[in-house]
Amino acid sequence: MNYWLLKSEPGTFGIADLEAAPDQTTPWEGVRNYQARNFMRDDFRLGDQALFYHSGTATPALVGIVEVVREAYPDVTAFDPASPYYDPASSLVNLRWHRVDVRLIRRLRRAISLAELKQHSAALGDFALLRRGNRLSVLPVSAAQWAFILRLESVTEAL
Repeated sequence: MNYWLLKSEPGTFGIADLEAAPDQTTPWEGVRNYQARNFMRDDFRLGDQALFYHSGTATPALVGIVEVVREAYPDVTAFDPASPYYDPASSLVNLRWHRVDVRLIRRLRRAISLAELKQHSAALGDFALLRRGNRLSVLPVSAAQWAFILRLESVTEAL
């Protein structure tokens, strides 16, 4: 199994939106960065799990865990001129963008803030979220990083 981190701004699509979705499942669409797209298209597999991360807030934080329930397929929002994710250069012949479907496994018992994660940078090693200037919405997470983060969930927030 692979582990990932998926970023979303809660004002656009937050964990509450996923909880309210039918079967708590939704397409993870609108990714318009080639490296993030490549992760989803080439590396996401059924059963992979991802940390759901709220970005663009006063306190960015990990808030939940999702599972990949459908591997990459065309992101049709790229073909819709009314969509904020429209890409006029993309078509079924010249497919640029993909999406996957994810299902909520659960909310984390507590949000784990970016500030708290930074306090554990030594233990997290080369955690992509902590790299300076990294703005990708899809990031790989190692098995060791995943396990460490889930252990943090049971700890009272760092001092």
